[in-house]
Amino acid sequence: MSSYSPASPPPPGDAQALYIHWPFCVSKCPYCDFNSHVRDSVDVDAWQAALLADMAHEAELTGDRPLSSIFFGGGTPSLMPPKLVEALLTAAERHWGFTPDMEITLEANPNSVEAARFADIAAAGVNRVSLGLQALENEALHFLGRAHDVEEGLAALATAQSVFDRVSFDLIYARPDQSEADWEAELARALSFGTGHLSLYQLTIEPGTRFATLVAQGKLTPVDPDHGATLYELTQAMTGAAAIPAYEISNHARPGQESRHNLTYWRYGDYAGIGPGAHGRRRGMATMRHKKPENWMGAVARNGHGIQSEEALIPEDRAREALLMGLRLGEGVDLSRIAAQSGVRADRLVDERAIMQLTDLGLIRLTGARLQVAPAGMLLLDAILPEVVAI
Repeated sequence: MSSYSPASPPPPGDAQALYIHWPFCVSKCPYCDFNSHVRDSVDVDAWQAALLADMAHEAELTGDRPLSSIFFGGGTPSLMPPKLVEALLTAAERHWGFTPDMEITLEANPNSVEAARFADIAAAGVNRVSLGLQALENEALHFLGRAHDVEEGLAALATAQSVFDRVSFDLIYARPDQSEADWEAELARALSFGTGHLSLYQLTIEPGTRFATLVAQGKLTPVDPDHGATLYELTQAMTGAAAIPAYEISNHARPGQESRHNLTYWRYGDYAGIGPGAHGRRRGMATMRHKKPENWMGAVARNGHGIQSEEALIPEDRAREALLMGLRLGEGVDLSRIAAQSGVRADRLVDERAIMQLTDLGLIRLTGARLQVAPAGMLLLDAILPEVVAI
């Protein structure tokens, strides 16, 4: 990230976002710690009724504010029947109304069965798709437990680009035995496809995953952090040169192609979350749905919604969350805005001594009230944040 410019402008001040979780997958990937589940069959009618009920509950509390984005996440939302997607979008528009530049994203697996549904999903109202390509090498796809090969994945990408207004795809790098030359070639190929958005993640060994078990058994050795840093720097240089720079630590976009939905999270806007395990933030309240699909379904049947907990966040918690989320962005955070949002004075938000020290090291930038992590600092983000955030 050689330079920072603000990403897409924030939605109107009264707008909010909606996240819809579809928890089902064909199989569980060995690196995945998301709330995803494999089931022999799914009662689509029952799930539609439950999701609509969960949505209606949130709309009763926030229906006075329009939606600027909807994100279908998972799990694998491209497994959803298009008619179900359409029913949920119709209900969401009825409950909240949509802003004129509405963004509706659906995560998809890049295999032929799901790609065959893309036209119908687009007709249902989805205008942006995020494809989980994950790698452009068959051996790597096998290692990552993916159900598609490179040829099938690229065919799905071509279908998506012909159907949807906006297309993003994910890649996982810093895989075991992946050299700098390997990643340079793979990323160059990825950039040649011309999508407006890329999500480029280093492989992380998450607790509770199959990969974590293999590491514990000595059967898998993660990439050395210094090598990972080299690959990260290469990523920033290549994407910057291709005019698709990072606007968040792992997300890259051409101007105007940033994920508006994810920017709502990172800019600490309000969003409703429905479906199993979904989190939400509304008017200073943190909401969390029951995680296991069957438990969520049972809660909806009993209560008319799937909420497991609702917690009023104290000002310090809101300020801390806004800082930790916003400092992931290239544009950084406006301390005066966070102070106004949270009620915590700007001079209490950050440690000025730490900022001075990190500024001298070229890791932090403070310009007026705007605080940014510099490009070199992004490599050390997890270490920098505890030093900077004072509350």
